[in-house]
Amino acid sequence: MAPQASGLIGPDLVGLDEDLGGTSADVIRVLAGRVAASGRAGSADALAEDAIKREASVGTGVPGGIAIPHARSSSVTSPTLAMSRLARTVPFGAPDGDADIVFMIAVPEGADKDHLTVLSTLARALIREDFTAALRAATTREEIVDLVDREVSGEVASAGVGTSAGAGASATSASASGREARGGAATSAAAPGSAGSGTARPRLIVGVTACPTGIAHTYMAADALVAAGKRAGAEVHIETQGSSSVTPLDPALIAAADAVVFAVDVDVRDQGRFAGKPVVRGPVKRGVDEPDRMIAEALAAVDDPRAQRVAGAGSVASGPVMNAGKQHLGQALKRWLLTGVSYMIPFVAGGGLLIALGFLLAGYGVALTAKGHTVNNAVYTLQNYTLLHLPPEGLGYYLGSAAFQIGGLSLGFLVAALAGYIAYAIADRPGIAPGFVAGAIAVFMNAGFLGGLVGGLLAGAAAYWLGRIPVWRWLRGLMPVVIIPLLGSIVASGLLLLVLGGPIAWLMTELSQFLNSLTGASAVLLGVILGLMMAFDLGGPVNKVAYAFAVAGLSAGSVANPAPLEIMAAVMAAGMVPPLALALASTILYRKGFTVAERENGKAAWLLGASFISEGAIPFAAADPLRVIPSSMVGAAVTGAICMGTGVTSRAPHGGIFVFFAIGNIWMFILAIVVGMVVSALVLVVLKRFVRRRTPLALEDAQAADAAAVIDQRQPVAV
Repeated sequence: MAPQASGLIGPDLVGLDEDLGGTSADVIRVLAGRVAASGRAGSADALAEDAIKREASVGTGVPGGIAIPHARSSSVTSPTLAMSRLARTVPFGAPDGDADIVFMIAVPEGADKDHLTVLSTLARALIREDFTAALRAATTREEIVDLVDREVSGEVASAGVGTSAGAGASATSASASGREARGGAATSAAAPGSAGSGTARPRLIVGVTACPTGIAHTYMAADALVAAGKRAGAEVHIETQGSSSVTPLDPALIAAADAVVFAVDVDVRDQGRFAGKPVVRGPVKRGVDEPDRMIAEALAAVDDPRAQRVAGAGSVASGPVMNAGKQHLGQALKRWLLTGVSYMIPFVAGGGLLIALGFLLAGYGVALTAKGHTVNNAVYTLQNYTLLHLPPEGLGYYLGSAAFQIGGLSLGFLVAALAGYIAYAIADRPGIAPGFVAGAIAVFMNAGFLGGLVGGLLAGAAAYWLGRIPVWRWLRGLMPVVIIPLLGSIVASGLLLLVLGGPIAWLMTELSQFLNSLTGASAVLLGVILGLMMAFDLGGPVNKVAYAFAVAGLSAGSVANPAPLEIMAAVMAAGMVPPLALALASTILYRKGFTVAERENGKAAWLLGASFISEGAIPFAAADPLRVIPSSMVGAAVTGAICMGTGVTSRAPHGGIFVFFAIGNIWMFILAIVVGMVVSALVLVVLKRFVRRRTPLALEDAQAADAAAVIDQRQPVAV
């Protein structure tokens, strides 16, 4: 019976025995051109740049002469495969040599689970020798299409995909035979007569595979580890945390497991399930390239009392720190700090907006000290009145007082949450309590935002090293819930309280006085710097530093101390400029310079920009970073300078134009945004019309990929 057509690939997307150049970028560009020529992508250049950026982060070559470059791209309209059998092999980073068979997987940003399941099935098949041998033996393009459709036909039928494709099966404990029939496995058992058979049960290994894209390597690594487990006589169960829904491993399997293998490039979801188990950890590509070594290391760790263990019990090695592998200290530090900032922002956003609502309902007098009382008006009002006995000012003042007080308490968690989640990023769950305590000490010492950073790092380091101390088995259960929080809090908070808190508090006082003294040209220069930072990476590390700097001082802002409120206004206005400018350019000023998909993104960017969601510009920046990012920075710098120079203030940390009631000098705020938006849009139009995008050389490929990769480091926070 003929296989059901997948719709993923057609003869026009296949090339046989061709010479496409000597670099991976050359091959990717040709395949991206085929996808665009077939009508499945709006821009070949945008798709190629997305795939090259992905290739620059981790090579997609796998053992056996296979390469699977892949990318999610806003330019792709339908999940697609393009394939080339090369006459001249090309390096794609595989450990055993260059690739002669290349499958490019192109996926839209919004590809659904069923489509992704089909694509992952094909990716898993590409590590099977019988399938790759058939690809090499094929004599026509139609035969290649038939082989692909035959391989994924079962998934097409079960998913009801019909005409397109997409992402991978989730993890699991399905039967080995059923998985193997479709070219992959998430579960294996020791073969009869193997080293693990006999009266004693084979070693049981569980694990997780995950890569940033979640389309190919996640599932290929799972299958490779399962196959390696069979060869070693071990029973292996792998949870694939890919793009589609994840089916968690059975808790009974985890409880009975002898060891854990994490082949991941991102943090493992719900890692605490594996707490206390010996662990071997590496990048997902190692799971594809060296599965036998990873399984051997896991088996050796079972009987090694000094083996690293998953965070959460006893002799614990931190998950995030271990995940860093050979990562440079500076990169790890950046990740820890960004984790803290990302978890802190919801406290800031909720609390700041509640304070702003309090001012709207009750007036700015709600924050002043009540006559004859040591508490502010909000607390005094709430303590002395009820809904049945309202204050003379009425219901609005009463509700505004409540909103102001709740918001103030929420902002009070800012530094503690920052420190707690920095420590969590370093030492996982055992670091949270010491981190929160250190953050509270920073507030007590008036060390502020900087004290929270230092306290979180100290608490995380203390919790991490305490977790590495070998202890008796009976004591392991007490380590994460009693001993690590106790000793970690003593070390980190003691250092802050007795040694570091005073100098940091002095530094924060000097910084505050310096900011308050800024006027005229100095304030304008600060606005320019903040605007450049907000537009540099659109939600990435540099953007977050500027945003965190602004929100850290928000609670200290007042009529007498307006500098923090002015900084907040400049940061928010500058962050609104990039998406608004791209919306203006793509939907009004220069429509023909943008693809159909970009023009659609431009329509959405109007609302995203107005709401202060800088990520609305990311689809444009990812496709054309060397023209979009500089133009965005120019306009954002202009907006920041105008805001700081004219004294615009914001008592809300988020919300854009929709928190107009919390903006001081609202018309100048709007004017600054409009001017910056127009400047950015005009600069971008000029660059698109007169600065042509040329095919870069190999060195420039890497530079372009690095520039785009900055965008991809963002946390999913709308700032």
